[in-house]
Amino acid sequence: MKQADDFDRGLKNRRAVLGDEWVERSLTNATSFNADFQSFITRYAWHDVWGRPGLDRTTRRLLVLGMTMGLARWEEFELHCRAAVRASKEGGGVTLEQIKETLMQGAIYCGVPAANTAFKITLDILREEGLEPPAQPLGADARASSHHTFSTPQLHVKVQGPLDGMPVMLSHALGLDLEMWDRLAGELTRKHPVLRYDHRGHGGSAVPPGPYTMGELVDDAARLIHEWGRGPVVWIGLSMGGMVGQGLAVRYPELLRGLVLANTTSKYPDEAMPNWTQRIATVEAQGMPGIVETVLERYFHAAFRAALPDAVAPYRSTVLRCDPQGYVACCHAASSVNWTDRLHTVKLPTLIIAGALDVGAPPAMSRTIADRIEGSRLVVLDDAAHLSVVEQPEAFSALVREFIDTLR
Repeated sequence: MKQADDFDRGLKNRRAVLGDEWVERSLTNATSFNADFQSFITRYAWHDVWGRPGLDRTTRRLLVLGMTMGLARWEEFELHCRAAVRASKEGGGVTLEQIKETLMQGAIYCGVPAANTAFKITLDILREEGLEPPAQPLGADARASSHHTFSTPQLHVKVQGPLDGMPVMLSHALGLDLEMWDRLAGELTRKHPVLRYDHRGHGGSAVPPGPYTMGELVDDAARLIHEWGRGPVVWIGLSMGGMVGQGLAVRYPELLRGLVLANTTSKYPDEAMPNWTQRIATVEAQGMPGIVETVLERYFHAAFRAALPDAVAPYRSTVLRCDPQGYVACCHAASSVNWTDRLHTVKLPTLIIAGALDVGAPPAMSRTIADRIEGSRLVVLDDAAHLSVVEQPEAFSALVREFIDTLR
């Protein structure tokens, strides 16, 4: 057996990054004029540089995109961008979210014209690879207006949609932010004004000293509805957002027209408390990196994580960005939620959505809520864990839109 030399080692890296087809074509088409050059770049670029241990392959891919973008080396940009996109389809360590953020960064440091070209090339590649992203129009009705509340603690808010129609409010899960609702908000704004916001301690909202109580999170939502001036609203809350929605229905029913409670609970059993204690202790000791993988395992079931790494990647980034102090403060609020004995007072139209694979808020918790809210409807989505709105977006959206239509 021939002993591997620097050319063979470089060739292995080159194949791993650019793919066998392209590399074979380059080697097969080599001539007496460019064979030395092909050997040179294989040994020095692909072994001596790409083979260095100081940076992982994903970082090197993104650096190449940024550098070729900045130098307007568009042939090389297209080559490496296509390879990166194909790698993302195969779970190869680079995601479409990372590619997008690289181009956004390049818009500042390389210039807008360079970014225009880079985005155009990348979108063409995505279409060719069967990954064309969904539409996200920026017309006046669909475009989101971002601001902060006048009252304190200030909450980061996005409002979009027409001036008329039934107003809808969206409330996100613990550890995430209002971007969790991007897709659903875009669909609902075709008919309805939509407001979504970051809970205190999350996203762009203020991080007052904790711990927080569930009552404080409910009061935040109530003052937000008052400030918006569009109530009563249809409330759609998932996980912690669903806990807040229950509190509004119990304490401020006049502010609500209907209630969607997704993947949530009205009370955690005593045996769940050690898990909350451990989670809080881990974040206090290690920050958000200490829990991010465990959180993602609860958000998404294993098959979804394996099949759609690009769909999971933005949520990993959001969890890692979450302020640790704000997260811990909201953990105290969520873990102590206790609406069960008061839900019989809720007389609002209510849709309850659960995920059959949800271990964080299993369907039994949703059934407890449904049993206590007279006239409520419970739907359990198959192949959905905790973030059912992400794992089953079409089914979730259809249920919500049908529910809102019944309120007319």
